[in-house]
Amino acid sequence: MSEAAHSSSDYIKHHLQNLTYGKLPAGYAREDHAGQQEVLQQDTWTMAHTAKEAKDMGFMAFHVDSLGVAVFLGALFLLVFRSAAKRATAGVPGGLQNFVEWIIEFIDNSVRGSYSGKSPLVAPLAMTVFIWIFLMNFMDLLAVDHVPQIADKLGLPFFKVVPTTDPNMTFGMSIAVFFLIIFYSIKFKGVGGFFAELAFQPFGKWGLPANLLLEGVNLIAKPVSLALRLFGNMYAGEMIFILIAIMFGAGIGFGIFAGVLQWAWAVFHILIITLQAFIFMTLTIVYMDMAQQAHH
Repeated sequence: MSEAAHSSSDYIKHHLQNLTYGKLPAGYAREDHAGQQEVLQQDTWTMAHTAKEAKDMGFMAFHVDSLGVAVFLGALFLLVFRSAAKRATAGVPGGLQNFVEWIIEFIDNSVRGSYSGKSPLVAPLAMTVFIWIFLMNFMDLLAVDHVPQIADKLGLPFFKVVPTTDPNMTFGMSIAVFFLIIFYSIKFKGVGGFFAELAFQPFGKWGLPANLLLEGVNLIAKPVSLALRLFGNMYAGEMIFILIAIMFGAGIGFGIFAGVLQWAWAVFHILIITLQAFIFMTLTIVYMDMAQQAHH
């Protein structure tokens, strides 16, 4: 492999690596920033310095960048909407109030069109899902090098700024929706009704094994499809931005072409990030609606 290819490969791997905090076992050999090897004398919770260390930390590790950005954007969303609510007036609305009212009306129409029941939870859930995911997706429009460069100056080896390119985040959100589906199913149908649907639909009591298989797969497929659809689309978009960024180092001609391509992809990506947030919200509403509908 050529040096340029090796450099491009390292660049891509670096930009796709999460800032990971986890536990390394006693006896683990790691290199410090000066390249000196250090053998840990005891189990140590630490920040991973390399992708290998992040992998060796295993399942019980935290992606600090994904969690930090997600919490920050969630708090920002709450503060902005709280500010709009406190300043709301019955007279001529200001710009922020107008914007928030437009979003609420949009969410309300979406819920009314997809949810046939009555629940005080569904509309706030739909609004939270849509805006939070949109904000996390929107981070993909930041230049791919700026945040990692700032993080490097702060002593952080990695920093991914788009939480929805992390499958842990998308699966975390989809699993939360999955638990709500189970809760609503049991709330409206009872424990017996919920398990009766799994056991007796669609082939009746004589098709019990096939029913459990089909309905079980159908149930599990809901959170899996939610998570993978969002992750796959955002990960692909992030990868395209990274590949375009590599072109800037290939000469003036490629740099000019990359600039045009980057602008065009960013404009198109605005549609993608909005659409993915809308799809996640809509499917969440539909699944909640299906959870309360009894099959006869």
